[in-house]
Order: sequence, then structure tokens, then C-alpha cells
Amino acid sequence: MSKIYVIHENDDWTQHLINRFEELELPYETWHLDKGLVDLSSEPPEGIFYNRMSASSHSRGHRYAPELTGAVLAWLEQHNRTVLNGSSALNLELSKINQYAALEASGINTPKTIGAVGRESLLQAAKKLDKTPFITKHNRAGKGLGVQLFHSVKALENYLDSEEFEEPIDGITLIQEYIESPDSYITRAEFVGGKFIYAVRVDTSDGFELCPADACRIDDKFCPVGEEEERPMFEIIEDVDRNLIAKYESFLAAKQIDVAGIEFIQNADGEVFTYDINTNTNYNSEAEAKAGKFGMLKLAKFLGDTLHQNK
Repeated sequence: MSKIYVIHENDDWTQHLINRFEELELPYETWHLDKGLVDLSSEPPEGIFYNRMSASSHSRGHRYAPELTGAVLAWLEQHNRTVLNGSSALNLELSKINQYAALEASGINTPKTIGAVGRESLLQAAKKLDKTPFITKHNRAGKGLGVQLFHSVKALENYLDSEEFEEPIDGITLIQEYIESPDSYITRAEFVGGKFIYAVRVDTSDGFELCPADACRIDDKFCPVGEEEERPMFEIIEDVDRNLIAKYESFLAAKQIDVAGIEFIQNADGEVFTYDINTNTNYNSEAEAKAGKFGMLKLAKFLGDTLHQNK
């Protein structure tokens, strides 16, 4: 029987999609690739395959899930199976350097970034960047892994020599110019089937943990703005630059990415910088309920339509 196969490593992030499959009575199977095998002498089952492997899988004890997923995707693509968010998407998911290089090549502005391996190289990168403040982040990351703000090279040096320094899983730390939003928020544009579905404004006044999934939320804190007004951490908005969205859609089509959340920030001068492409995107239930827009439902319908067209 032909069905939808979901490749992943996090049950919490996949359950909402499963619920939508069952609601729509769509046939599905999940492949949890924290471990397993790839038999190159066999043929894959019939159906369509949706990859939502995460760059942060190692933070959940699934160190080699991305590598196993890469092997499985190569096997599926060898047999001409329909793969959504295939090898090209995985390549970008696992490396912010790859993301920035691809975005810049497409004419999409990114923050100035230098990748480095080793203590001395990191200090050299910070000096070469010649911008303060600056941030560090992991090249293979997600969930804000390794993000720290520094106001001087000396502060970075002290951090590197401390027990607080967090070694990135692929060894590459990024030194990046700090883009400050005057209103303390970033925007995440969501795409399904390569097409824009909505944008969500994310309040960053409380730090860099920006994962919108319910499973990422520690509590329901709200950031006070003024004495009586409050704003939620995640809020779906209507006011978004449609020219930028068109650039993103063209970029996703060129890179064969079907599902993504793309994050960008605007500085005080109105300049927009794109700094993250998340190809295993998740959605916040509170923001969606308020706006009446539902990403996982849209995704499930898209996968169902793709399955039907594939028969």
C-alpha cells in the first residue's frame, strides 16, 4: 500500500502531524532514524517520503541521526522515490555556513559571518569581524545552540577558557555580527509546498531560544510591554514584505525545499538580514489558534495531495 513516510528523530515534534494524518484519514508510517540500517540491495516501499530530520538531534541523544538520514535519502533518491525536503534540504539544515552561502548567492542578505575551528582561530575570527557586539553560534545547531552575545574579544577569550564554552557537534563555531532589532523581535516566514502560508513574530527580549514548537516551551511566560499591555512570545502577523517572500519562494524552489521556516531580522535602519533556514519547521498552537491558521493541517493536506498525485 502506498503511503506517506515521515523521516524524523523526535516523536514530540511529529505527533501533531500524525494527529492531522489521522484526522484526514491519510495512510502514513513514521521512520524514527536515531538508529537503523540501509540495505542498498533492496528497493524502498512505494509512497512519498517527507524528511524532517533536525540539526539539533544530537541534543536529544541522537548523534548520528542526520548521517543515517543522509544515507536513507540517497537510497530513496537512487530509486526515484518522491522525496520532500530531500538531500538538498538536509545539506542546508545541517550547516548554517551552507545556508548563508546559498542565500547570498541568491541575492538574499545575511549577517557578516566567519566560521572557525579551534580557540585561536575563533579569536582571530572575532578580530577579523571587527564589529562589536557580536555573537557566537553553532554551525550545526537549532534551538539557539551555542548562541552567546559578546561586547569584546576579551570577553570571548574568557568564555573560551571557561567551563561554560560549549563545543559544537561538527567542531565549527560561527562568529557573527549582532543584528539588533529596535523592537526586540524576529520574524519567521513559514512555507509549505514551497509557498508562503504565514509569518510569525517572535519576541526575543527574553533570550535566543526561538523554537516555536509546543514541545520547546518551558512555560507560558509573556513579555510585559508597558504597564497594562502584554504581547505573546509568538504571534502570527499580516504585515510582511511580499517582495522578500517572493525571493524566499524562488530560493526554496531552486534548492528543492518543500517545507521550511525562514527567519529574518530588521535593524534600526530598516535593513533586513536572513539568518536561519529551518527545514523541520514546527508551529506554535497558541499563535495558530488565535489567528485561525494551522501549519500542520496545511502540511498534512499537502502531503496527502502529493501522495494522491503520485499514484
